Amino acid sequence: MAYFQEIAHELKQQILAGTFKKEERLPTQQTLAHTYQTSRVTIQKALNLLKIQGWITTVKGLGTFVVGPNSIYDYEPAFSRGMTYKLGHLGELTTKLISFEISTPNELEQEKLVLKKDELIYDIVRLRIFEGEPLALEYTTMPVALVPDLNMEILAQSIYRHLTQTLGHTIGKTHRKIKADHCDAYDKQYLNCAPHDPILEFEQVVYLDSGIPFEYSQTRHRYDKGDVSLVF
Repeated sequence: MAYFQEIAHELKQQILAGTFKKEERLPTQQTLAHTYQTSRVTIQKALNLLKIQGWITTVKGLGTFVVGPNSIYDYEPAFSRGMTYKLGHLGELTTKLISFEISTPNELEQEKLVLKKDELIYDIVRLRIFEGEPLALEYTTMPVALVPDLNMEILAQSIYRHLTQTLGHTIGKTHRKIKADHCDAYDKQYLNCAPHDPILEFEQVVYLDSGIPFEYSQTRHRYDKGDVSLVF
C-alpha cells in the first residue's frame, strides 16, 4: 500500500475515534506533513483520497473539514490490518471461538498457501462481535510453521498482533475478492440472519512482506453492517 493511503487510513481512524470531530477543521497540510514525516504532495494525495471517499471537504479560504463517517463499519478492501486494528479502539470488540483444529490442507488450501499436502495448518472459525452485536464470521487457515504457538488466548484477541508484535513479521499485500452470497446455516446461527438475508463475503490471501502467503480466509459479514468503499 502506498504511504498516502496509509496516512488516509490513519486520519480516518482518528476521525472515527473522535480525535477529529465532525465539522472540525483538520490541521494544515504543512502540519500533517511534519507529523507524518513526509511531503505536502503525499499529504495532498491522502486528503484527496479522503475527499473522494466523502470523509472530508475543503472550504476555500477556511481549510479542510471533517464530513464523515456515515458508519464505523465501512470496509476498505485495500487495507489489511485485521479487525482488532480497525475497530478495537472504537468500542468493545470480542471474539467467540467456534472451532480450532490442526489439520492438513486440502488442494485449494495447498494452492492458496503454497503448501505441500503433508504440511500442517490451523483451521479456525471465529465470530467477531462488536458492542454486543454479531458482526462477522471468519473462516481462517494458516500454516503452523509460519505462525507457531497459536493458542486460545491469542485467538480471543488478535492473530495479527501476535504475528507482528510477538513473531516480528511484517504484513505485506493482500489479494481479496468480494462477493454477495445467500446466508447459510452458520450465518443464521451466529450472525442472526433471517433465511433470505444476503451476506457479503471477503475471500482473501494475505502475504508477508517477503511474499510468502500466511493466511487464506473467508470473512462473512451481515448485509447491514457496513459498506465497501472503492477508489479507482
